Amino acid sequence: MTAIMIQGAGSNVGKSLLVAGLCRAARRRGLSVAPFKPQNMSNNAAVTSDGGEIGRAQALQAIACGVPLHTDMNPVLLKPETDVGAQVVVQGKRIATVKARDYAALKPQLMTSVLDSFHRLKSAHDLVIVEGAGSPAEVNLRAGDIANMGFACAADVPVILAGDIDRGGVIAQMVGTQAVLPDQDNAMIAGFLINKFRGDVSLFDEGYKMIAGRTGWQGFGVVPFFPDASKLPAEDALDLPTRSSGRGFKVVCLGLSRIANFDDLDPLAQEEGVDLTVLRAGQPIPGDTDLVIIPGSKSTRGDLAYVRAQGWDIDLHAHVRRGGYVLGICGGYQMLGQAVRDPMGVEGAAGEDPALGLLDVTTEMTGDKRLTQVRATHAASGLELDGYEIHIGRTDGPDRARPFAHVDGQPEGAVSADGRIIGSYLHGMFTDNAFRAAFLQGFGVQSGGLDYGRVVDQTLDALADHLEAHLDVDGILALAR
Repeated sequence: MTAIMIQGAGSNVGKSLLVAGLCRAARRRGLSVAPFKPQNMSNNAAVTSDGGEIGRAQALQAIACGVPLHTDMNPVLLKPETDVGAQVVVQGKRIATVKARDYAALKPQLMTSVLDSFHRLKSAHDLVIVEGAGSPAEVNLRAGDIANMGFACAADVPVILAGDIDRGGVIAQMVGTQAVLPDQDNAMIAGFLINKFRGDVSLFDEGYKMIAGRTGWQGFGVVPFFPDASKLPAEDALDLPTRSSGRGFKVVCLGLSRIANFDDLDPLAQEEGVDLTVLRAGQPIPGDTDLVIIPGSKSTRGDLAYVRAQGWDIDLHAHVRRGGYVLGICGGYQMLGQAVRDPMGVEGAAGEDPALGLLDVTTEMTGDKRLTQVRATHAASGLELDGYEIHIGRTDGPDRARPFAHVDGQPEGAVSADGRIIGSYLHGMFTDNAFRAAFLQGFGVQSGGLDYGRVVDQTLDALADHLEAHLDVDGILALAR
C-alpha cells in the first residue's frame, strides 16, 4: 500500500473533504497516513512545523491523519494577488510572483519539487492519499501538468474520479471526462464515486449503472451530502462561514476581494451567542453591528481600494462614531493604519496609499515574509494563546505602545487609546477556547463553552463514519500502489 489519488470531474466537487475523511478512516485502521496535494491555489494557508506554509485543506487533512503539518504535503501553493497573477510558494517558501501565462512555462521545473516531496512522504508513511486540483478534463492544460494526470502518471498513482451530483449533469461530467482524456490518462483511472447527493440515493441507481457501463470504471459508491461540513475549516472563499440568527452579538466581516486566512472566523461562527455575517460587494455595514472584522488579505493595497469602492471606509468611520468596535487581522491590521507603503513593489506596483486612519501606525511592505507559529500573551487579559503569523510588511507607530499581545516579550499589534480599534498579525487566535471566551466576555457576551478543537476532531470522525457507510472504503484503499 503506497498511494491513491482523488481527482474531480470539476472544481469544488468535495475532493478536500473526501480526502480528509479517507485519511481519518485509514488512520483508524492503524495505518500511518499522510495527505498530499501537488499543487493548490488558495489564499487560506497554514504555517507548518518546518516553518513554511501549505493550503488550509492539507492542514485539515493532516489533523485527520494525526500528524504534524509539513510543507511536503503541499509542495506548490499558488496565492492569487490579482485576477491574472499569483505568488508561487514552493515547499513552503515564496519564490516568485508570476502571471498565469508565465506560470505555464514554470510548471515543468516544479515537477521535481513535487516528486521529491511525494517520495519523502511515501517513504515515511504506509499510505499517502493525494488530492487533485480542478479537473483532469481541462486537457488544454495537460502539457506540463503537475496537479492531476501529469502527477498521477509520473508517480504511478491510481486515480478515483469524483463527481458532484449537487450541481447537476454528473453523468455528462463523468462520461465526458473519459471522452476527452488521452488513453494514457484514462488508464490511470481505477474507479469513480459520486458526491453530495441529496434525497433518496436509490433514485440515482440507473444513472450510476449508466456511468459504470459507459466508462467501464468500477463504482465505489454514492456519498450523500455531509451536513456537518460547515463545522470544518473551509479553504474556498465561496464557503465563508455565516451564522445569521438575527440575535446575539452582531459581528460583520468584510468580504475582501483577496481575502486570506478566513478560517480565523470559523470558531466565532460556531459560538451560540454570535451572529456572524460576511458582507459581499455592495452590501453596507449594518447600523446595529457590534464588531467589524477586517480579515487578512493577499493584496493589502488592492483590497484598500476595494474597501473604498464598496463604501465600507465611510461605513467604518460611522460605525466607530456610533461606539462600535473594529478588529483588523494581518492585512486588515495594516489597513487600519495611516498609510501602506510598498516602495519595492512587493505586492504590485510600487507606491503608497492612504489607509483607513483608525490606528496611528504605518505599514511598509518588505521583501521578507514572516512565517511562524507563536505562543502569545494577550495584553488585556493576561491569557496565553497559540496562533501563527504569515505576512509581509512591518507595522509601527505610536499606537504600538498599547499592544494587543506580547510574543517572546515583544509587543505585538496595536490598540487605539479608547480601546475600540484593535489590530494584530496573529491568525488563529479564536481557536483558543479560553481566549475566545475572554474576548467575547469583554463585550458582555457569554461563550457557550465551545471546544473548537474537539468539534473539529469529532466532525472528522463523523465524516469518516459517513464515508464508511456509503463508500467501499476498503476497496478504495486496496487500490493503492
